[in-house]
Amino acid sequence: MPDTTNAATQTTDSSPDPRCDAVRIGIVSVSDRASSGVYEDKGLPALQDWLGRALLNPVSYEPRLIADDQATITQTLLDLVDVSGCDLVLTTGGTGPALRDVTPEATLAVAHKEMPGFGEQMRQISLHFVPTAILSRQVAVVRGKALIINLPGQPKAIAETLGGVKDAAGAQTVPGIFAAVPYCIDLIGGPYIETRDAVCKAFRPKNAQRPARG
Repeated sequence: MPDTTNAATQTTDSSPDPRCDAVRIGIVSVSDRASSGVYEDKGLPALQDWLGRALLNPVSYEPRLIADDQATITQTLLDLVDVSGCDLVLTTGGTGPALRDVTPEATLAVAHKEMPGFGEQMRQISLHFVPTAILSRQVAVVRGKALIINLPGQPKAIAETLGGVKDAAGAQTVPGIFAAVPYCIDLIGGPYIETRDAVCKAFRPKNAQRPARG
């Protein structure tokens, strides 16, 4: 069952952009040992830290810390989208080839549409850092008006795949996957999400951009 100690909604609305809608984001850390208290979970703090720095929206978070169990992961995703009304769900952990790594299977089980480009780009980004990136099996799917994305398990890899690769001078050399997330959510009928360019510059066609208010 999902870890209820991490299930309370957390909200942040630091300096929201007036163009942006309120957004509800599910963040899910999948780990047998962290969910059982063997060690401290680092996935949820890493996700919320990156999102807090990247987003200009007022955000409500729905955090979950759960075990590597396919049925539990699937039910958690269903609850976050269908019951809690999350617009975006990011998972971390459980995407490798080990027997207990079943996050992709659990995610595909709730999909209305698969979005393979996200997984392809994550592996391309990670290959800049480790050759074992080819072992990762992250997927992304659409369920209703929500986008669900599997991310790697390590905090450093989470930031790399979301934000992309930068050179020594700080210039972007490979876009992170989050650059495409706001427009994807536009297309499926979700809220208007905007980002801080210094963290991750979101891309939209000009005809999809909202003008600044005031």
